Amino acid sequence: MLKKIGYYMIFPALLAGIMGAAVEPPRDKRGTKQLKPMAIPTPREGRLPSFSGATLWLNSQPLTAADVRGKVVLVEFWTYTCINWRRTLPYVRTWADRYKDKGLVVIGVHTPEFGFEKNADNVRWAIKDMDIDFPVAMDNNYTIWRAFNNQYWPALYFIDARGDIRHHQFGEGSYEQSEKVIQQLLREAGASGVSELPTPVETVGAEVAADWGHLGSGENYLGFERTSNFASPGGAEPNRRQVYVAPARLRLNEWALAGDWSMGTESDVLNGKTGRVVYRFHARDVNLIMGPAAKGHSVGYRVLIDGKEPGDAHGVDVDARGNGKVTGQRMYQLIRQREAIADREFAIEFLGPGVEVFDFTFG
Repeated sequence: MLKKIGYYMIFPALLAGIMGAAVEPPRDKRGTKQLKPMAIPTPREGRLPSFSGATLWLNSQPLTAADVRGKVVLVEFWTYTCINWRRTLPYVRTWADRYKDKGLVVIGVHTPEFGFEKNADNVRWAIKDMDIDFPVAMDNNYTIWRAFNNQYWPALYFIDARGDIRHHQFGEGSYEQSEKVIQQLLREAGASGVSELPTPVETVGAEVAADWGHLGSGENYLGFERTSNFASPGGAEPNRRQVYVAPARLRLNEWALAGDWSMGTESDVLNGKTGRVVYRFHARDVNLIMGPAAKGHSVGYRVLIDGKEPGDAHGVDVDARGNGKVTGQRMYQLIRQREAIADREFAIEFLGPGVEVFDFTFG
């Protein structure tokens, strides 16, 4: 999953230099300085575009820009298998709940990356599984995406009560600043009793932030169109059945197939009764987007790390012995290490045909 991630920081000293000499804050009757939070610059970035291109609305009747005028609006672009978005979700979910009575409306725009993410039933499953109760516009044709001139998953756009876009955040992070912008726009709109403090947010499972300090593996698609570092001898054979072999040893961030597979544009499908995918990685977490190639089908799998059962290093979709089952088209968390991070070899063996693998992500 991509994503060009930009981080924006405002340094107080620089801001003070721009705005001029510091002003001594007022004091209360006891002589204590009354410190007010520094305002975050939120210049107008354009008007809130139309949502008319939505192919379906979930959790809500169709909304228009006029329907939310007078409210502070947070528009979030997402797609349900994206790990970068998944790690922002607990913050957005918390803000939606905390500030809804103050005038905040959160609208999720689900713009799919993979073909199966256009399926409304899959998105409904994600909404229920991930406890999303704010309105969601399905944007299967990228109409809303283009109206915002957006390029990122996740992307947050902050709109004031007049309908002006006042701030944006692309990618993970800057959560405290984002919440301060929400607070600031709500106060501008006349909301009272808006806290100036950040909201505590608990994260579990796939929503826990990446271990950025030890992350040495990046996202890698498995379809031939966008993959890299494919190491099975003889290379890829696009759009045809091929029996692949995994090499005895992989270099860091190389991957390989073993067994009878068909490598397609965005995914690889297992034809044989068994098959493996191996990957040498450097990260705390290993996630794999996959699913049954046919609706209603399920396939068992077994995960190994350095040739052994994962034990305490298993992810939420694997038990300590490495066993799991593919039952739906989604992201599966397969490894979460509790030990020191080092170069390791991940392997997943599928115990039946008809599984489709799309994309590795790490954390």
